[in-house]
Amino acid sequence: MAAEIRQRFPDAELKMIPSRGGRFEVLADGDPIFEKSKLGRHAKPGEVLSLLEKKS
Repeated sequence: MAAEIRQRFPDAELKMIPSRGGRFEVLADGDPIFEKSKLGRHAKPGEVLSLLEKKS
């Protein structure tokens, strides 16, 4: 997923922060765009990239 984001948004700053409990969140400019805890599932292939494209 990180490689896919870097390819589409080469100037984006990516931070991968390990956590516990299966937590997975994606933020864009400090705003959450995907939160596994709220949706109860992992992101589908291409989903995060699509959400980032909508945000940009």
